[in-house]
This record gives sequence, C-alpha cells and structure tokens, in this order.
Amino acid sequence: MDAQDKALEKRFNRGMMKRLLVVVTLMFGFGYALVPLYKAICDITGLNVVTTRDLYGAGAAVKNTQVDTTRTITVEFDSNARGPFAFRPVKRSMEVHPGELTTIVYEVANGQSRDISAQAIPSYAPKQATEYFKKVECFCFKQQTLKANEARDMPVVFVIDPKLPKDVKNITLSYTFFEIGTPVAQAPEAGVTATRQGG
Repeated sequence: MDAQDKALEKRFNRGMMKRLLVVVTLMFGFGYALVPLYKAICDITGLNVVTTRDLYGAGAAVKNTQVDTTRTITVEFDSNARGPFAFRPVKRSMEVHPGELTTIVYEVANGQSRDISAQAIPSYAPKQATEYFKKVECFCFKQQTLKANEARDMPVVFVIDPKLPKDVKNITLSYTFFEIGTPVAQAPEAGVTATRQGG
C-alpha cells in the first residue's frame, strides 16, 4: 500500500467517524425530545388520565381535574357496626380541597374465634353531596371476609368533584358495616329429643 492509498484510507476513516458522530448526536437528541413529545401527545389525546369508579364502583370515568385550592371542605367520618366486630375510622374528620385525591383508613377487628363475612354500605350527608363524592378505591365495593381474630386496615381513596355546590362546606361519610350470613343455632337432634320426651 503506497502513501496515496494510506492518505485516502485516513480521509475515508475521518469522514466515517464524522458521520457516526452526527448519527449518535441525532439519536441522543431524539431520545431527549421524546419525553416532552409524549406529554404533548397525552395532553392532546387525553391518554394517561386518572379514572375513578362511580359511587358503587360500577366503572364510570371521571376526568382528572385541577385541585381547587380556593375552597376547603370538611369531611367527617362515621362508622356503625352491625355484628361482632370493632369498626372505626382512624380520623374523625379531614380538611380537603375539591379535586384533591385523599385517603382515609377504617380499622376493623374480628374478636370472634370464627371467620366473619361482612359488607359495608355508605351514606352521605347532606344528600346532595352524594353525586359529588367519588370513590376511587373502597372496601365497600365488595364483601369482606375477616378471619378469626383478624384486624385489618381498609383504605378509602376519594375525590370531591369541584362542581360541588358552593354552599356545601361539610360532608359526612358514614359506613354501616354488617355481618352477612349470621350463623343460626342448630336444632337438637331428633334422637336426643325423643329420648328426653320418653324420659
């Protein structure tokens, strides 16, 4: 290989190196631009929006809303137990802004030596607040089974719709937690009854 061939090869290698550097730079720039591009596409198409269940978890979607920091709603929590267990919220009240995702935890304890099946039914005061109180996650969506002597924390994740009427400043969320399928005392066996009657 003579000097001229070596010079041509060096020139070719330098040109190839420059082209590769340009390609690498463009690839890096494209990757860097993907994040804001993805956000822009999500904003335009409405993808990646938080959805919530409706009042009883039937699956109605609620558009993600901005938090209204100009308003504060006092949410009070109440509990009623209809069965052999302890049931209460960890907090009696919270201050929340409409549109703000909030979590409250209810504690339940089964003090029995048997398993218990139970269901929670929510109610709201004032009644007009019902349609504006949107639960994302709730133990009331399905029946709960508590093992013997089991204690459990059960969260409720909710958001208050900013369309809540301006005159509503307090909302009470109340749950009645009742046992399902209460065991019935067994009747005495026929043979035992007959013996007692005969004696």
